[in-house]
Amino acid sequence: MPLSEHEQKVLQQMEQALYAEDPRFASHITNHGLGRNRRRLILGVVGVVAGLALVVLSALNGLIWLGAVGFALMVAGGAFAFTPAKKAALGTVDADGTVRRASTGGRPARPTKRRGATFMQRLEERWDRRRDDNTW
Repeated sequence: MPLSEHEQKVLQQMEQALYAEDPRFASHITNHGLGRNRRRLILGVVGVVAGLALVVLSALNGLIWLGAVGFALMVAGGAFAFTPAKKAALGTVDADGTVRRASTGGRPARPTKRRGATFMQRLEERWDRRRDDNTW
């Protein structure tokens, strides 16, 4: 059912007020709407429905393990549908093996686990890195 002229006018006024009040949020909503996450949402809902079908089937047949699998599928489908997709962080590898991420303004990423370093050495390195970064 299409909107009436009055409803369309009110909707346009609300949209203009949103752009005037918070243009950054409005452009984010415009660029990152549900269109990009629609596939995740559909796959998640399919997983939830399939899990629910397995739970019902297990209740009819008395198979407890099938019900547990169905419940796990329902939870996984719901989590998949409502968590945002993570973007891959791009960067370059320096000569010393550290990765500089483009999204962090050139700050080196956390170094990977070094071979041969003991647990205490890695713990001390983390402590020094936290103290240097002042990130508490």
